[in-house]
Amino acid sequence: MSKQKTKKFRGSRTCGGGTHKNRRGGGSRGGRGNAGTCKHHFVRSMQRGLYFGKHGFKRPLSAVKDKVIVNIGEIDEAIEQLAAEGLAEKKGDAFYIDLAGIGIEKVLGNGKVTKSLFITAGEFSSTAKQKIEEASGNATVPSEKTNASE
Repeated sequence: MSKQKTKKFRGSRTCGGGTHKNRRGGGSRGGRGNAGTCKHHFVRSMQRGLYFGKHGFKRPLSAVKDKVIVNIGEIDEAIEQLAAEGLAEKKGDAFYIDLAGIGIEKVLGNGKVTKSLFITAGEFSSTAKQKIEEASGNATVPSEKTNASE
């Protein structure tokens, strides 16, 4: 009920529901529990995705999968160790790293950037891009055209 209707029905015993015997029991809501999941509550049961199939319908993994993320501060702290392990390159004072090759999809902007970082990743948050560029680095997203030509 909207606010106006609620106000309108103040003082009335049944708030527009007819006699006091109406709106009793589970029948007024279409049954109790999982009643009607194959009939009048079919759409509701499909949205919840729990009641059909041996273990309920599963959503496809592509819809459920979360992105693999990392904060820019974590990269800044671990970049020297990554360079020592061969996952990043150090040229002068700058560090070059391809996060897509490591399996990281997105860079977020939490943390401080103290080194000059040249990062290639699938996505960057606006804060991460800004912090990288302020520290005289570069945030690069690989273009889709190179993947299409392969």
